[in-house]
Amino acid sequence: MSSMKFHELANIFPMMSASELAALRADIAKHGLREPIILAEGKIADGRNRYNACVELGVEPRFEAWDGIGSLVAFIVSMNLHRRHLNESQRAMVAAKLANMRQGARTDLQPSANLPEVGQPEAAQMLSVGERSLRSAKKVLTSGTPELARAVEQGKVAVSLAAIAAQLPEEKQIEFTSQVEAGEKPRNAYRKATQPKPNEIEMPDGKYRILYADPPWKYSDERVGLDQYGPAARHYPTMTIEELCGMGEQVKELAYSNSVLFLWVPSPILEDSFKVVGAWGFKYKTSFVWDKVRKNFGHYNAPAHEILLVCTRGSCTPDSDKKFDSVQSIERSDRHSEKPDEFRQIIDTLYTHGKRIELFARNEREGWEAWGNEV
Repeated sequence: MSSMKFHELANIFPMMSASELAALRADIAKHGLREPIILAEGKIADGRNRYNACVELGVEPRFEAWDGIGSLVAFIVSMNLHRRHLNESQRAMVAAKLANMRQGARTDLQPSANLPEVGQPEAAQMLSVGERSLRSAKKVLTSGTPELARAVEQGKVAVSLAAIAAQLPEEKQIEFTSQVEAGEKPRNAYRKATQPKPNEIEMPDGKYRILYADPPWKYSDERVGLDQYGPAARHYPTMTIEELCGMGEQVKELAYSNSVLFLWVPSPILEDSFKVVGAWGFKYKTSFVWDKVRKNFGHYNAPAHEILLVCTRGSCTPDSDKKFDSVQSIERSDRHSEKPDEFRQIIDTLYTHGKRIELFARNEREGWEAWGNEV
């Protein structure tokens, strides 16, 4: 079976997904080729997926010549819209390609000299898309990476969001589309791709007596700690033990020679967390246990607790004689990794004076300085 070329106009439409092509192959294997493959100018104008399925199955395809009625553009658009369930974003990408073919905005289209000129309004009308969607598609085609354009063409990313992502540096676009391909929701993927890791943010210049930290721990097995939220990496950029240890000199610069660190640690990585404690210049003293009341997912048990390590540098015993219960039962919220304000109140009661800072903070709090990529 000799190899056939696809017509440039046909190539403005995305190919079928792997699952769609598998279903088509199964149908042809069972029933044979139901519809002929249409040729124009010696190339396949309609039936690229049917042709590929026939080649893979070793089935001899049946060809017919385009009847020449009307315009070839209208024929190809009509046949694809008739068979394919393309959303507006996918149709907008087709319209933008169609309007750009004469200008050669995408060199991979390789337009032939006899292609008709199609203006943007006409292309938008033919594909039933709004001008805003068409403009967004043009941004994706002209500024986006091939991976980003492909994500829109496959229906995985809305063209409006892709147009925004197209303004990112190439490596950020690739990070965004990689997360989408891995199953992340596009808006979450965009937020994570554009949000710098905490260790990329400049530390403050001051010195602090009280440090409070809830690091974005990265599990070696992201399934550990799974709950209805999903893994932490779905919600914010996570950091490995090595990356957190690498912040040691910066944290040491923040802390007085006599200071205290309150460090949140999930139970599965308790052992590794002591590497971070040491790298940051502190020694473990004791801990609080937060009983979350509501359980999470775990491999060995159904964990309903998290640990707040109390670590010191030099001598930094509490200013108050008040003794709090080491186990605090406070029902967790529905926000991933959010810690109860009661623990900050405990710290404020135990340590009544000295500058204090929250590392990896999500919000600013009165009396505390905050550092992190969410504040």
